[in-house]
Amino acid sequence: MTITVNILYQGKGENARLFADEMVSSGLVDKIRQQSGNLRYEYFVPLDNQHAILLIDEWENQEAIDLHHKSPMMAKIAELREKYQLHLKVTRYQQID
Repeated sequence: MTITVNILYQGKGENARLFADEMVSSGLVDKIRQQSGNLRYEYFVPLDNQHAILLIDEWENQEAIDLHHKSPMMAKIAELREKYQLHLKVTRYQQID
């Protein structure tokens, strides 16, 4: 059962974009993509909100998401969210087979 999580990061000025840039440049995005069960981890800029970043995060199942959330990478992600003072809105979609 595939699970897709959309996370809309918003902050002041360019903070959301700077966050995504640092996620990529630090190697965190590559590490997340290599985690067992990860199917997709991509950032996008919404056309109607240039100060936001949308993350589309897709996993094979809930177990893969739980392992990701327990990984040391989550502390680094939280640290970067705090550094850039971001707010997020999370939407979850579950594919039913």
